[in-house]
Amino acid sequence: MFNSITGIITGKFPKQVFIENNGIEWDICVPDSNLEMLPPVGNEAKIYTYLQHTDMFMCLFGFASADERTLFFDLLKVEGIGPKGAIKIMSSVSSGRLMDVLERGDVEMLEKVPGVGKKTAAKMMLALKGKLSLSETSNIVKVEKPVAFGDVINSLASMGYDKRLVEQKVASLVEVLNSDPAFGEKSQKEKEDLIFRRVIVELA
Repeated sequence: MFNSITGIITGKFPKQVFIENNGIEWDICVPDSNLEMLPPVGNEAKIYTYLQHTDMFMCLFGFASADERTLFFDLLKVEGIGPKGAIKIMSSVSSGRLMDVLERGDVEMLEKVPGVGKKTAAKMMLALKGKLSLSETSNIVKVEKPVAFGDVINSLASMGYDKRLVEQKVASLVEVLNSDPAFGEKSQKEKEDLIFRRVIVELA
């Protein structure tokens, strides 16, 4: 029914985003991992959607890209995983990491993902290993740990911040800063100090 909604983001919360389009504010359930991919509040964004409609309720799910939504659909193929469960899994691990774990058949790692567990991990392997719709595409966003700034990540993690979130913040910030020639002229220590301060502000 809805393929996507384009509008101004009016609110971002855990697993939830508000987006206004032509005077209508949509309440959309979004994986936490996708929130990081969407622009800040007040900016325009395009959210790819899926509408769950039952006799009891309707719920609109949203994703930062068509690839993210495709992975969501793949998770729904697994027996016992519904839309809310798929959102929980995608909120707990980046799409790139989840796909890597599935393709490598790393059941032990998969069992550690919140919302999965031993039985669901086995079902996911059976249903998805080697069959993911995105296994041959590079469009999906992978958040890799920027090794050059591993000390920054470890320092922030030791302060109590979620390491996965810190890695996402650092990776996103480094991507932006690398386009600034002034950043490239800084020493490694100056770069680390700058990134540390900027990420602290974003996490506050």
